[in-house]
Amino acid sequence: MTLEVSEHQPHYERRAFLAILAAASGGYLLWARRPVHAGPPLKSRVRIAQFDASGRATGVIEVGVIRKTDSEWMKQLPADSYSVTRKQDTELAGTGAYERFYEDGIYHCVCCGTAVFDSKSKYASGTGWPSFTEPIAKENVVEAPSAFFGIRQTEVKCARCDAHLGHVFDDGPPPENLRYCINSGALTFVARAPLPTT
Repeated sequence: MTLEVSEHQPHYERRAFLAILAAASGGYLLWARRPVHAGPPLKSRVRIAQFDASGRATGVIEVGVIRKTDSEWMKQLPADSYSVTRKQDTELAGTGAYERFYEDGIYHCVCCGTAVFDSKSKYASGTGWPSFTEPIAKENVVEAPSAFFGIRQTEVKCARCDAHLGHVFDDGPPPENLRYCINSGALTFVARAPLPTT
């Protein structure tokens, strides 16, 4: 004996599926409207080491942080500098203006003019990017962990305007074994002025 299933019998599976879908949608809406922790407040001022035209340290001062909209940065910067500093891009190896440049002077952040590296710490790394053993002053750069396709790196940024400068690696020359691998597009070079005579 066979039982015939009526076409008008309720579809419990479909009702259950729709109920689960409605519950999941409601749960997502509640999750999306949850208060989001904004993190620590953004700094409005930072301490930056200052240098004269000859590269001599003149002291550390407190200055206002520089923040601009994306469109303001686009208007101010050349396309390659904007791409590197504001979008964290990396210029192609061997293409940067300062990769094989060894004049004596100070390298400044292209975005805000903060002194970031001294030519005295620059060396030929053979990597295709300008390389330095250290920043001109620890106050003037920020080092932060970052990841590229799962590879952990340490990003180097300008302390005053948060511009992406490059990365620091531990394959540099002794004694510190550090290589600050910096994009040319993130830098502006200013030749060192002679020391004033007294």
